[in-house]
Amino acid sequence: MTTSTLKIASIQLCSQTNIDQNLAIISQAVQEAAKHGAKFIVLPENACVMGRQGELAQRFDEMVVFFQTLAKTHQVHLLAGTLPCPYRPDGSNTQERFRQSSLLFDDSGKQIARYDKIHLFRATVNDSTGNYDEGRTFEAGDKLVVAPCLIDGMSVNIGLTICFDARFPSLAQRLRQQGADIITVPAAFTHQTGQAHWQLLLQARALDSQCLMIGATQGGTHYIGDSTRQTWGHAMMVNAHGQILVSTDSTEVGTKGYLVCYADFDKAFQDSVRQRMPIFDCHRLA
Repeated sequence: MTTSTLKIASIQLCSQTNIDQNLAIISQAVQEAAKHGAKFIVLPENACVMGRQGELAQRFDEMVVFFQTLAKTHQVHLLAGTLPCPYRPDGSNTQERFRQSSLLFDDSGKQIARYDKIHLFRATVNDSTGNYDEGRTFEAGDKLVVAPCLIDGMSVNIGLTICFDARFPSLAQRLRQQGADIITVPAAFTHQTGQAHWQLLLQARALDSQCLMIGATQGGTHYIGDSTRQTWGHAMMVNAHGQILVSTDSTEVGTKGYLVCYADFDKAFQDSVRQRMPIFDCHRLA
């Protein structure tokens, strides 16, 4: 049976350095989203831990099994935010750095896609951290990923991106050219950059690609050793017309440790947007 809309959940977390506590919160959030009828659930960047990437990388295979089980148990397609992977897609070891990998699982628990973050965040920000350079921890990926899926009876192509990727319009456009209907953006924007740019970037990329953008976020204060980090939150979804369908409208996650926002993906509406303004037939420089 073909459905006309697809219910999607975007999750906001405030992950800390205790991996097992984070996993317990993720399990609760996914369970709640599934109970509310979501068939595709997106988690944020660094969902399993903030900081201490090496510790999590040692548990990479265990984390894959955790997310496989979670997707299968709740019979949902699950985008597992990001995980630091100690090996490349070809199986070779990354040595001292990791790949920041976003994994997609179907409702049987099968891993159906892996995307390694192409654009690594580097910036000077007026916060307690100051200088960010993901290149010290991660090795950049180099392959675009669009995953064909059948979710709740709907055929949909999901393009994968991560956080800083949202600043690069060519990536969103290339994903659309490769067939994407939906683009996922698991993120951990700093409070300052998120407040200034997060919503604008998702709306811009939605207009660039004429895809539904799903932004799943970290939001709140993260305690990493003797330091703290502030993230912006505001998980949201933006449709192909640039309209915000839903947002948590919050930096904080509350006592549960998570927030969930829901929206319906209307493929017929998106098709009409593309037909009424066929920008990919009009490109001259792409």
